Amino acid sequence: MRSVDFCVAVNDSQRRSGRSVRSAGLVLVVGLLMLVGVDAQARAATAAAQTKVDTAQHTNPLNLDPIVRELYEHFYILDFDGSLSRSEVVLKEHPQEPMAYGYELMVTVFRELYHQDLLDTTYYAHDSFLTSKRNVPVPDTTRQRIEFLTNTGIKLCDDRIRANPNDKNTYFARGYIRGMHAVFITLVDHSYVAAARQGYAARGDSEQVLKLDPEYADAKMAVGIQQFAVASLPHWVRMMVGIMGVGGNKERGLALLRESAEHGVVTKVESRTVLSLFLRHDGRYPEALAEQHGLAVEYPHNYLFRLEEANLTKDEGNGPGAIALYKAVLADVARPGYYADPRVQMAWFGLADTQRGQNDIADAAENYLKAADQPNCSDWLRKRAQLNAGEMYDLLQQRAKAVGLYQMASSGGGDQTQAESARRLMKTPYTGK
Repeated sequence: MRSVDFCVAVNDSQRRSGRSVRSAGLVLVVGLLMLVGVDAQARAATAAAQTKVDTAQHTNPLNLDPIVRELYEHFYILDFDGSLSRSEVVLKEHPQEPMAYGYELMVTVFRELYHQDLLDTTYYAHDSFLTSKRNVPVPDTTRQRIEFLTNTGIKLCDDRIRANPNDKNTYFARGYIRGMHAVFITLVDHSYVAAARQGYAARGDSEQVLKLDPEYADAKMAVGIQQFAVASLPHWVRMMVGIMGVGGNKERGLALLRESAEHGVVTKVESRTVLSLFLRHDGRYPEALAEQHGLAVEYPHNYLFRLEEANLTKDEGNGPGAIALYKAVLADVARPGYYADPRVQMAWFGLADTQRGQNDIADAAENYLKAADQPNCSDWLRKRAQLNAGEMYDLLQQRAKAVGLYQMASSGGGDQTQAESARRLMKTPYTGK
């Protein structure tokens, strides 16, 4: 079956008007189809005490361990090193507990995705995600660690389930690990079919959890994600990834996510994040923004939550509001220690995109360049920013500067996803049409 570009890059008239591309949300849905089982939430001390009273019997006891809570407290401010050091302690103390492998897998995977600039949703809204030829250069040691944690954790689960087919916590752990690995192979390796099947298996694990314990609210997130995601997929996509016959219902999916967000022990934040993405997909921007704003207020030191509120505001069509939010994020970046590890290029790029949509061409050009100049910018995002800056300089009638940027974007070595467009623009100036 031929490849189809779900993402549909934003055309220039849409950029000028500030309207989002609805089909771009479908890419997020497809990505989230692989995300079943990605569940984690640190609880404050008072909330954790209440959880122990009300829901301890409906979750793995390890989820309530103080070190695990600290692990997620650091994870949710994107202090990956602090989170990883604690996950290593947990794994050392619980080497036969599958969830311990899941915790370290979560931190390792998301640290790598973050450092590859893969956790910014503008990637999915403005690039051909499913057909992208982007190469993601993951270090061999990181990849080997991810595979070890995945394989070891799943084997422990398989052994336990054979010994006790009614072990709900182990089914949940297996779904968690499968879902986490699916995220990795989706975003890094573009292994969509394998990831979709792995995600479907993770959904089966979560459904088994709910059969054994209908009050195990954390498992409702995985099922809710696939209910909504599958209902959003075209018929041919289901055929391509081999999930024909799998049912889906959007409203049922949203309802399950809300239950997980309200009652889950380790899925509260993720469920709210996914709710925001799915509501965005369906153009329900006020609801999506309410969810995302709540996360940004609750976790003001989480760079991604703050950035996503700005992204959502831009997609809603409120360009001036989005610009103000991007600038607020950048102002906090300038405050020493406010963010643990800000990927500043994401904010500069989002700001530039929004200014472009507002026809503020000069400022957009300048801020695309600021994104490209960040020392920790991935080669992929740097060349993407250089290409967009070149387009702005063409509109400003500064052709020599534009050509120089196109040459950078098409240079050999590293990422080549912008090369074809850049070479074309070296021959024919960008006109905005």
